[in-house]
Amino acid sequence: MQRAKSRTYQTWAEQVLDRPIVLVGLMGAGKSSIGRLLAARLGLDFVDADSEIESAAGATIEEIFETHGEAFFRSGERRVIDRLLTGPVRVIATGGGAFIDADTRRKIKASGLSIWLKADAETLLKRVSRRGGRPLLKGGDRRQVMSDLTAGRDPLYAEADITVETSEKPPAEVTERVIAAVAAHFGIEPPPRPRRAKSNGAGTANRGGGNSRGVKAKADQKGGQRRRRRNGRPAADTASKAKDR
Repeated sequence: MQRAKSRTYQTWAEQVLDRPIVLVGLMGAGKSSIGRLLAARLGLDFVDADSEIESAAGATIEEIFETHGEAFFRSGERRVIDRLLTGPVRVIATGGGAFIDADTRRKIKASGLSIWLKADAETLLKRVSRRGGRPLLKGGDRRQVMSDLTAGRDPLYAEADITVETSEKPPAEVTERVIAAVAAHFGIEPPPRPRRAKSNGAGTANRGGGNSRGVKAKADQKGGQRRRRRNGRPAADTASKAKDR
């Protein structure tokens, strides 16, 4: 059933999409987790721009910031995203500052379908607190930094083609919201959700109960035969006498 579901979404994506889906938004918005789910649902490849940058540099994002500074990182980020945009239709998760860079934002608008995964500052802070590796949150009051980032960056994220609210929503639900938003953007219907197969648990239980009763009856019959043999009366003879009576 899951395979048929994936195929339905994949066929829809093949008919609708002619450019990469580019997820933008602040750290903690869920770009990587939602991106992977979305790509799997639509039968597309997923690529994380930050992972590509780390692979090319041979260092983590945090190490690049500490060693070379943000300007150096943004330069590499532009090159990586430019390369990813020229590839096949797929789902691309970008870093929080990618869409803020004017040149990168222009390229994404020209070559991709940009989707802002939006969340409030408190939700974002709660999510990013679960893990480290966030250079912009180091050495300051995290809540204030996040508040400043949302205030300064949200107006630019709002330039994305599509906005999807993600606050306090499970990833699977956000993924479906993204697909519905893409459909609405193009003025078409979203792919149909497959019907769940009806459970036949009750029928199976009934069949199982019948079988167990049959097994029990056979066991009782064999037990009776063994008892008769121990009493010196063959089972066949006992059955014959029972008929005579």
